[in-house]
Amino acid sequence: MSTQTITKGAGAAQAAPATPGVRAPRGTKRRRRNDWLWAVLFVGPLLFGVLVFYIWPIFRNAYFSFTTWGVFGGATWSGLTNYQQMLADPDFWRSILNTLIYVGILLLGIPVAVFFAALINRPGLRFAAAYRTAFFLPYVAMPAAVAMVWRIIFNGDFGVINYALSLVGIKGPNWLSTEWFALIAVGVVGMWISLGFNLIVLSAGMKSIPPEMYEASSLDGASRTRQFFSITVPLLTPSIFFVSVMTVITGFQLFDLLYALMGTQNPAINQTQSLVYLFFAHQQTGDNGYAAAVGVAILVLVGAFTMLQFRMQKRWVNYV
Repeated sequence: MSTQTITKGAGAAQAAPATPGVRAPRGTKRRRRNDWLWAVLFVGPLLFGVLVFYIWPIFRNAYFSFTTWGVFGGATWSGLTNYQQMLADPDFWRSILNTLIYVGILLLGIPVAVFFAALINRPGLRFAAAYRTAFFLPYVAMPAAVAMVWRIIFNGDFGVINYALSLVGIKGPNWLSTEWFALIAVGVVGMWISLGFNLIVLSAGMKSIPPEMYEASSLDGASRTRQFFSITVPLLTPSIFFVSVMTVITGFQLFDLLYALMGTQNPAINQTQSLVYLFFAHQQTGDNGYAAAVGVAILVLVGAFTMLQFRMQKRWVNYV
């Protein structure tokens, strides 16, 4: 065999692809093992926290919803008794109605946030960052502090709102102790708090809209109002969709604001309570099985409304 033939054979062997079943070099295996170790190191603590503080409580709460608790503790299996009691309880259905009304009021704040976001993102506007900060401050403020301020504003005797109404000859109600007025008042405060978060998200969405589209529409003679409804709003629908999903989830979690504004001795609290407040009230009386059933109902409702929103997004969300 000639030297040229041996050289060609060696070159062909080097160029040939690896055949199946051949073991990878040791360095490659060690590198893959190190990648897995680093992945577990970074993801492990987060995954452990999610399992311990989120997933496990959900399953534990679902189990407790099929039990009855005694006065001194101890859970005994009772099957569907708590769910039957819950479905026959008028307070449960009233709390669902109150929560949905509150969520609806929060959703009304999204168009308001879109309007203010469009104003703040106008080209050449001075102190735009200061305006965003001012809108965002209520979102990061403590709910108890916010509730103290708004309790003074809604006070039936010396509140700012009733004083303004008295100037035009209208006697204002006791906002936080009258059945339907209390729920509207809580919803208005919640909408005011969520305005800052919605504004930041929508402002970020507006910055992603290409400015060339506004320039082209200006050359075609489109006014600012026409640009807002024909360019800004359609291209902002992904951000509006995200904000609407977060708003619904936040609305179903109503508790701290309601508790801080109205307290437990308010005569209108039973007619204004939310689902989470109903959960809290039954836990306070030691009826933990019924409270767990309410918690399962909250989880199901939040999941159902979120799935409905994702199903409907194809009809109005425009992804570029």
